[in-house]
Amino acid sequence: MKTKIKIPFSKFENSLKTHSNVSDVLDGEKINQVKELEDEFAQYIGVKYALSTSHGTDALHLSMLAFDLKRGDKVVCSVNAHPNVPEVVRHFDAEPIFIDIDADTYNIDLDLLENYLEDNQSKKLKAVIITHIAGNTVDLDRLYSMAKIYNVRIVEDACDALGASYRGEKIGSTGADITCFDFSSHLKKNVCNGGMLVTNDEEIIKRAKLLHNHGIVQGEGVLEYIYELVDIGNDYCLSELNAAYIRAQLVLQDSTITRQREIAHMYTSNLSGVDHITVPQVENDEHPFSLYVLKIDKNRDSFAVEMKKEGIETGLHYIPLHLLSYYKSKYSLRVNDFPVALRTYQQVLSLPIYTSMSDKDVKFVCDKIKKIALSRV
Repeated sequence: MKTKIKIPFSKFENSLKTHSNVSDVLDGEKINQVKELEDEFAQYIGVKYALSTSHGTDALHLSMLAFDLKRGDKVVCSVNAHPNVPEVVRHFDAEPIFIDIDADTYNIDLDLLENYLEDNQSKKLKAVIITHIAGNTVDLDRLYSMAKIYNVRIVEDACDALGASYRGEKIGSTGADITCFDFSSHLKKNVCNGGMLVTNDEEIIKRAKLLHNHGIVQGEGVLEYIYELVDIGNDYCLSELNAAYIRAQLVLQDSTITRQREIAHMYTSNLSGVDHITVPQVENDEHPFSLYVLKIDKNRDSFAVEMKKEGIETGLHYIPLHLLSYYKSKYSLRVNDFPVALRTYQQVLSLPIYTSMSDKDVKFVCDKIKKIALSRV
């Protein structure tokens, strides 16, 4: 009996370096894996400071702590983001403000963002969180200019943008106040969790480090169990095992992006012109294709069901936040309040894309998409 091919949405990647690093931890080698990761990450991104966290959501939450976010403050974000983005805002009893998206990139619409900032200048408006969907960046020069004009801080949610670049500079080094990374992002689960907060701002990193471990401080030259508490923080600490694994991943990240681009090119070449399918509209050669997002012009969910029957897992990035019960009821949001995000949500579908996919796997996915597309009416 012929074994049915199965193409998962994502796979964790392994290497000899991974085994070596993890073995060093288990063998009790005197290597501070967390400190090594932070130093290597800062060097890789090209930024002064990098602070690891136990998850990408923790990096976002810690960024809000570093900004001293308070009850009643406002933070702007895209309506097309993972729920952890407005969630970290709500934990401070602050208010997330949602903005509709660009129809081609699925990122926040900068025209609408600028209109909002112009019409709502207030001391309560603290920050804008920008999510780079699939690692595809917004116009950062324009964004940073807006931030200066309207005196708001910028946090970049780079959960899919590790190693991505903007005009030759890696995301995280281009000018945001804080950039947050996630090593196990939505639907691309890893065998480890971890996040990273990076910044070039000395005051931000000083406060983030203080709150990183409950607000505990210890003096130099005293017994290790002697400590003082000077503020209220939380435990965001990354484990040595997770740090060891992530260090091995970081070494391979640029080659990972190279392979993702190769797969994306194969998808685009094979699927361009297929009825009912729209491939990503890419305007530059810096797109890392952490995700490959198609548009299905009708019956997206039934298309995904047929893909699953063929052994191919797919993803969705994302369900617009105003359609989720909590935000819908909390802020009395209507379905049609964000028409571009609504229309996009009804069509988008993310395909498998990871380095261990073979050319044969990619062809299999393309062939099945073409087959299913023929049944669309």
